[in-house]
Amino acid sequence: MRMIMIGLCIVIVFLGMHMRKMKQDIYEFTAKLEQSLEDLILGNEIRKEDIPSDTLWGKTNEKLRRLGDLWKKNSERNRKEKQQIKELISDISHQTKTPIANLKMYVELLQDEPDAEKRKEFLNHISGQTNKLDFFMQSMVKMSRLETGIIEIRQEKHNLYETIGRAVSAIVPAAQQKKMKVYVDCEETIEVMYDAKWTEEALVNILDNAVKYTDLLGEIRVTVSRQEIYTKISIRDTGKGIAPERQAEVFRRFYREPEVHDQDGIGVGLYLAREIIEMQKGYVEVSSAEGEGAKFQIYLPNG
Repeated sequence: MRMIMIGLCIVIVFLGMHMRKMKQDIYEFTAKLEQSLEDLILGNEIRKEDIPSDTLWGKTNEKLRRLGDLWKKNSERNRKEKQQIKELISDISHQTKTPIANLKMYVELLQDEPDAEKRKEFLNHISGQTNKLDFFMQSMVKMSRLETGIIEIRQEKHNLYETIGRAVSAIVPAAQQKKMKVYVDCEETIEVMYDAKWTEEALVNILDNAVKYTDLLGEIRVTVSRQEIYTKISIRDTGKGIAPERQAEVFRRFYREPEVHDQDGIGVGLYLAREIIEMQKGYVEVSSAEGEGAKFQIYLPNG
């Protein structure tokens, strides 16, 4: 009986010590958890504990750290998206301000103008400004559809000579007005995997840019070469060229060279061209020097 009582006392003492240890562990766990949650709320980094990862707090600490990293990445992405929206709204406001102001001015002049020839002139100006706004809105729709993935790029095997031919045909009228010569050096049987419609759009944008910024009697040369991984399309003009420090800027949305604001355009053509090519796992390069023309090189993957 005495031995049983001694055994019971030992068990009670052991349970008491174990309960105190459990109570202490629970206090420590809740304190660490509370501090970690506070760090999460404040956006502070949760410190990695130097304890075995198979313990309860080791597992909890690891999950909280991963949650913190995810939270931080999401916050940064949200911040960037808000900044992009803010910049886009600013760009749209800037791009539409001038044509809208011009429309208002010409409408007011038209209302008070008795001369028929002057009225016709004002109507032509109104038509031109309306076309600018329409072109801008169409460009914005294309940008939106590309950036949000609404447009699905369909890469299939196409004859590149035919696609380049259609793109060149689109800019021939504008080139003829400036008495420019356009040369194409491309094998007629060459085939590459790409989206025909959108790749043609990219080519037209780059060719149109070359026509705009090349003077009278200039020339454009389009050459195609097959490489091991990519097929390269080079578009070279004899225009004003691009300063080295501005070459990275020309692909930025709404960017226009400071010296060419008298030319038609809103600065989205090259941006769209690069987006279209990159969506097909290709890329675009530019090399140029002021007064020596520009060369845009499009690389489309062969397979």
